[in-house]
Amino acid sequence: MNWKEFLKVKRNQVEFIITLLLLSIILTALTTFLNFVEARHGVVLPDPVLNFFNPTDLTWLTFALIYISIVVGIATLAKDPTRLLFTIQLYILMVAVRILAMYLLPLDPPAKIIILKDPLVEFFGTGQTLTKDLFFSGHTATLFILFLTSEKKTIKQIFLISTILVAFSVLLQHVHYTIDVVAAPFFTYACYKLLKKIKSY
Repeated sequence: MNWKEFLKVKRNQVEFIITLLLLSIILTALTTFLNFVEARHGVVLPDPVLNFFNPTDLTWLTFALIYISIVVGIATLAKDPTRLLFTIQLYILMVAVRILAMYLLPLDPPAKIIILKDPLVEFFGTGQTLTKDLFFSGHTATLFILFLTSEKKTIKQIFLISTILVAFSVLLQHVHYTIDVVAAPFFTYACYKLLKKIKSY
């Protein structure tokens, strides 16, 4: 279904507008919540995997993979409004679940963390550098969403490889605990199955 056919249906118009409003609300809520999390005391988890190696700064690789994947994802999903709408809704649900997970599990970052600074945020001078948005990994989850919702086999493979590389990168940089990264695909897939069930009614 193309955009012209999609927007002819009143229900689709309403759902798309509501979805964009919810996206705005959840991102605003996430920003406020992350400021709360950053000021909150948490615990440092023992992590035998991180103890095996010293951290390596892979900031530029991580964000290159993330930004390129998002651009490719938007470019491919924009051709299919139904799939794009589902992807945005899945992202909203994932973020909501992630907020709940972080609230229930207050953590301090790994002891040897090399802070992951977003190049765009640093360039434009907006926001603060976050270190406690830990469980579960939002970077890993976001790329895994693109893998789940993409249709073409080649694109899906690219997103899966990007997800794995970003997962390893944030671990090698000690930005996340191992459990943060391992849990991300499971939480994301659970959100995916739940949303599909909801939309099937």
